[in-house]
Amino acid sequence: MDLAVQAADAAVTVPVGQLLPISEEAVGRRLGDDWEFVYRNAEYLLWGAVISVLLTVTSILLGFLAGFPAGAIETYGNGYSRAFVRKFGVLLRGTPILVIMFITFYALPYEIVHDAVEALFSALDFVLGPTPFTAAVDVPGAFVAATLALGFRSAAYQSQIFRGALQSIDEGQMEAARSIGMSRLEAIRHVIAPQALRRSVPGFQNEFTIVLKDTSIAFAIGLAELLKRSEDLFTQQTTAILEVIVFISLLYFVLTFTTNRTLDYVNNRFAIPGESS
Repeated sequence: MDLAVQAADAAVTVPVGQLLPISEEAVGRRLGDDWEFVYRNAEYLLWGAVISVLLTVTSILLGFLAGFPAGAIETYGNGYSRAFVRKFGVLLRGTPILVIMFITFYALPYEIVHDAVEALFSALDFVLGPTPFTAAVDVPGAFVAATLALGFRSAAYQSQIFRGALQSIDEGQMEAARSIGMSRLEAIRHVIAPQALRRSVPGFQNEFTIVLKDTSIAFAIGLAELLKRSEDLFTQQTTAILEVIVFISLLYFVLTFTTNRTLDYVNNRFAIPGESS
């Protein structure tokens, strides 16, 4: 009984301050271990960034290929085609990107997409002659689904960027082109479109940044992009969550900053003479 009382008294009288240096040392060691863990897996995260960049590029290209014609149809199309494009764009812009991605991943057969891409490249070969492009068969289905979702959603927004740029060109330019014998299509192609594309760079810059950051949503369908790979890491070492998030945030910042500076240069380089950039 006396021993128990003495032990209790000893436990009470131990100065709490004596434990603080040990605790701080343990915390410092843990922080060092966490950053070392991030450093060891930096290459794994960088490959995730590469996948995010590839997904951004393919989605933006798909959005441009679909968005520019859509913007031209909204500006110069007839009533039926204009109404269809406009309503389809409203549907895409009003649907959450995560819902679109689930539809393209779970509901859209991959074989149909692959066959459509093969048909597109065959058409290009027929029109342009032999080209080096082929439909890859080893692309993960999640990457294709994410590209379709991000690409068509981006097309809905890019169409409005290009529509505004096309409508900003003075109507006298069309009249002048028609007066020298150009058809309406030739006037759009050779006179209106080049100026509209130059004026659309600032809006396109914003859309590029949005798509780059939206690639992280592909995490939901299991694509091993940057956010998915970071989740793989901090499930292995739960104390490194903050460090991993800080590291991938820096990667996203570098990517968006580099993209913005590059597109700023493109905007200044190809700006219409006499117009402020």
